[in-house]
Amino acid sequence: MKQKRSVESQFRIYVGLDWGTEFHQACVLDSSGKILRQCKVDHSGQAITEFLRSLNNLAEGQPDSIAMAIEVPRGPVVEAFLEGGFAVFSINPKQLDRFRDRHTAAGAKDDSRDAYVAADSLRTDQHCFRRIATDHPDVIRLRELSRTEESLGEDLRRVVNQLYQLLLRYYPQLLRLNSVPDEPWIWALREAAPAPQRAHEAWWQRAPPKLLHRLRARIVRKSVGFRKNSLFDVIE
Repeated sequence: MKQKRSVESQFRIYVGLDWGTEFHQACVLDSSGKILRQCKVDHSGQAITEFLRSLNNLAEGQPDSIAMAIEVPRGPVVEAFLEGGFAVFSINPKQLDRFRDRHTAAGAKDDSRDAYVAADSLRTDQHCFRRIATDHPDVIRLRELSRTEESLGEDLRRVVNQLYQLLLRYYPQLLRLNSVPDEPWIWALREAAPAPQRAHEAWWQRAPPKLLHRLRARIVRKSVGFRKNSLFDVIE
């Protein structure tokens, strides 16, 4: 999200949102600081949509009169508020800690208090916040693709590590061909000879031609006859 320094302005309603992975704690204040509502919002599309609808009703159909404060300046919650026409402001967590000292000296985490502090601080010290503007659609798309690629990469590394541990225990012969089982050809080889017992059969007869070509390239320096009945003979 792009960020720009906010200019002091008057909103009718201020919302503080303490972000969480499973749910978000919300606190809604009017312009005088009176608490209008405190609630938990599940981290789901339906719950967020219903919460935005309730805020819009509270503002009598004027979402631009509502300002929301949050520490995380990006993500589906922020995008939902922006798409709904609400004003969204972010603040550095360390700055919010200093505002928290106004209300309590306790250092323990309290979601309800943190949501209230965010809303009240935005009401009284808007100049300390940065207003978030909507990114260009191409930027949003690129960011989501990047996050998806990173997530898939983490999933792949986790599964490869699990496969490595399994092969190390019961099928170490395959690891002699490729020390890290992270390539499709080694997966196809395991399908052709799924267990050490099957490796003693004529596994090459049911192996895909591309796999045989790839495997031949791997063992060419060993000068081993390729068409052998045992996969172990090829590996060793």
